[in-house]
Amino acid sequence: MANHSQLGFQDASSPIMEELIEFHDHALMVALAICSLVLYLLTLMLMEKLSSNTVDAQEVELVWTILPAIVLIMLALPSLQILYMMDEIDEPDLTLKAIGHQWYWTYEYTDFKDLSFDSYMMPTTELPSGHFRLLEVDHRIVVPMESPIRVIVTADDVLHSWAIPSLGVKTDAIPGRLNQTSFITSRPGIFYGQCSEICGANHSFMPIVIESAPLTHFESWSSLLSS
Repeated sequence: MANHSQLGFQDASSPIMEELIEFHDHALMVALAICSLVLYLLTLMLMEKLSSNTVDAQEVELVWTILPAIVLIMLALPSLQILYMMDEIDEPDLTLKAIGHQWYWTYEYTDFKDLSFDSYMMPTTELPSGHFRLLEVDHRIVVPMESPIRVIVTADDVLHSWAIPSLGVKTDAIPGRLNQTSFITSRPGIFYGQCSEICGANHSFMPIVIESAPLTHFESWSSLLSS
């Protein structure tokens, strides 16, 4: 859960988010090295007089042509690897369908015969003590931890976006189209997200809450809700 003074990412709760944070740090170090080199060269040029070596230097031109290509390769390879990992959906243990409405979510557990519910933001007047304002819902999504989950995302009216920052998940919900994504929760906990596409007057009141629990707890919850 993010706080007001936080400057970095939320704690990663899925393998994909761990990879994204590592790539962010890697790209940041590359950018820092480039800025340091450029600052050093600018200082050197300002402090020293121009000479024939700096005016006409084919070796330097060769280096500053090849070096950016190497830097781009260093950034592109891990980026492509993460993109393929995010698109990979291999034999999920559970399939969840998320349908965006103005302004609430409907969830369907397609592996069960009759397990679906609407999820509305909980009003501040009904909010239990210790819960987060504008982020808590009346019905949470419950998933088994350490299990691959496939999420099919669509919308009923306008564009929405189903996003959970700590899981590294963000998928557009488009009317008439099915998009899919996947995630694995690496630890038990409660993870918060929101609609990330401006969808109307109450766009900021479409929270998403996922509760990751052990498999036995999920089985008890699903049997209770579907009975």
